[in-house]
Amino acid sequence: MKNSGSRTRSTLGLAGFLLVLVAAFVAQAEPPSFKLPGRKPDSKEPWGAFLGKAAHEAIGMEYRVQHPTNAVFLDPVNLYDIVEEGRLGDPERLSALVRLLRPDITDTDALVLFEIKPDNEEGRKEGREQAGRYLAALNEAVEPGKKLAGGTGFEGSLFLEFENGGALWQLSWRTPEPGVTLYRWSYRRKKPHASWKGRAAQKAEELPREEIEQRGELAEQAIRGAYEGGKRPKGFHGQVYLPVDCR
Repeated sequence: MKNSGSRTRSTLGLAGFLLVLVAAFVAQAEPPSFKLPGRKPDSKEPWGAFLGKAAHEAIGMEYRVQHPTNAVFLDPVNLYDIVEEGRLGDPERLSALVRLLRPDITDTDALVLFEIKPDNEEGRKEGREQAGRYLAALNEAVEPGKKLAGGTGFEGSLFLEFENGGALWQLSWRTPEPGVTLYRWSYRRKKPHASWKGRAAQKAEELPREEIEQRGELAEQAIRGAYEGGKRPKGFHGQVYLPVDCR
């Protein structure tokens, strides 16, 4: 019995050691997201989440630019406040489970809603499910004649040029089905002394991780500054070409 107990403890100890070893290996294999500019030193936010935040901000601000007289609510405004401030109905009719949900874009004048997701099948499916959930909850609380639907026809593209002929990033988005807006980041190789439009016509490539790590903070700040009319962030020597410039 003693030998059996010793073998059991040895087996459990070996299993524990292997689990720790595997966990350490996986941790080393993960991208160094904590090194992203603008992140706190202890942040573990993944690459995709960082670019997703910048995309959400840009797409939401662009919708407001295109609908300047409409009441447009962006995340983090929740369903309760949307119903109340948008004068859609009685927010108390929203259940406690849904009133704190936060759609990405809600236009209470046009009575449409959009969910923003990465441009892939998983993102499209998730966007469809979330938009449907938000619409169902909202339409239970709004007055007759103020029912909301998934928005359509919202698409666009913007570019970031980091220096003359240098790195060129593109953020593009489309709405392939009601209420689901899908975004994609892409990259154009350096081509000194070429115009940004000339480089924009080059073949689009996947945005390299080293570009994200080097310029991620500048990209987010530069886009926000371009929409809000603020100063260029320190270290940004290029231009932001908004959708109005791309037409």
